[in-house]
Amino acid sequence: MARDVTDTTPVTSRDELVAWLEAGCKRDGALKLGTEHEKFPYYVNDMSPVPYEGRNGRGGIGALLEGVRVRTGWEAIEDSGALIGLFDTKGGGAISLEPGGQFELSGAPLDNVHETEGELTAHLDLVNAVAAEHGIAFAGLGMSPMWSLNETPRMPKSRYRIMTAYMPKVGSRGLDMMYRTCTVQVNVDFTSEADMVRKLRASIALQPITTALFANSPFTDGKPNGLLSARSEIWRDTDNNRAGMTPFVFEDGFGFERYVDWVLQVPMYFVKRGATYHDVAGANFRDLLAGRLAALPGERATMSDWANHISTIFPEVRMKRYLEMRGADAGSVAHTLALPAFFVGLLYDNAALDAAWELVKDWTAEERQVLRDDVPRLGFDAVIAGRSARDVARDALAISRAGLARRGRKDAAGRDEGRHLDILEDRVERGSTGAQDLLTLYRGEWGESAQPALRHCRM
Repeated sequence: MARDVTDTTPVTSRDELVAWLEAGCKRDGALKLGTEHEKFPYYVNDMSPVPYEGRNGRGGIGALLEGVRVRTGWEAIEDSGALIGLFDTKGGGAISLEPGGQFELSGAPLDNVHETEGELTAHLDLVNAVAAEHGIAFAGLGMSPMWSLNETPRMPKSRYRIMTAYMPKVGSRGLDMMYRTCTVQVNVDFTSEADMVRKLRASIALQPITTALFANSPFTDGKPNGLLSARSEIWRDTDNNRAGMTPFVFEDGFGFERYVDWVLQVPMYFVKRGATYHDVAGANFRDLLAGRLAALPGERATMSDWANHISTIFPEVRMKRYLEMRGADAGSVAHTLALPAFFVGLLYDNAALDAAWELVKDWTAEERQVLRDDVPRLGFDAVIAGRSARDVARDALAISRAGLARRGRKDAAGRDEGRHLDILEDRVERGSTGAQDLLTLYRGEWGESAQPALRHCRM
């Protein structure tokens, strides 16, 4: 999340929370897409992680942010005096830090994937120019391949200190998730509650297929970890109260109200008042609504509390005032652009959305869960309803490509957005995920060293 919301409007009822979600409906049909991607900074000379303050006379994460701020004029986001992010007051996106120093671009809402390509190219040109001054580069991988949890830096963000203390109480992999993983996400719009339900159901069912298509995290602590998407596997035991495949979404009558009821029962992390983060980890949002939160007696919920709380919910697809696709590992530029292309093709064309639902509608909750559990290890070889993930991915890509063709958003060369699916179609036809390609290099020219993965995956 780029920055915490600061809407102090009081919230007095559940209905207001439902209305907040419903206000996300783009009733004029002007659907946008927003792409978020994370990447690992590292020092080029020794492949070590980059701390906030820098090391051995070299600038660190703080210096990177300051360099970007000077060049862009973007507004600073601070936490207790530390520069922790930047945002464009003209609506051009934001840069934020994940707990281990992962550098994140939260892209602006754009019309098409060609615009996303321009945004991503400009961002990487900028941050690489700043990073080069400090001997820093960036790698696109789903999990840091070399550094232990103890070796990984920690960023000076108050909310992350609260989460770091809480995570080990609710799962075994929460700190790995926070400090050692990177993802790419795309945010998509809905036009009505019914449209939201259709898109949410289809995209949740296809998230494990997405994980296979974008699997790119086969190394941990300098060696193969036995997985293709270690990032996805980590989420299976991070905090199951707030993560997972949300089977209730497929129940009759699901809508905004049911989603709000689920979010309300998910324990809180913090309440922010002014610049202070109050640790209320494990508390219930309903108590804050009623003014009976033990840690802040008499304090009542605001819209910013709700927006911040809903940002700490981590299902495979998350609803805010849009839908976030959360199943993919981070990767190369082409890999990053393929994610918005894939889901825009599936979800922004009615015929494609109908076809996507036909592809997944007969899967049971148990089958969806088994697929989700198997894909981090098996990738394209995972099976659902008698079909391999590879075969389902091939069908989904064909549906997406057709949807993009019907959308007809052309670039200057007259090409539609389907060109960004080429990398995924190549993986499916070869039957090899990005992670398997890295493992082939590891066993071959890299001489069983995972360190070259950082240079190979440089963005």
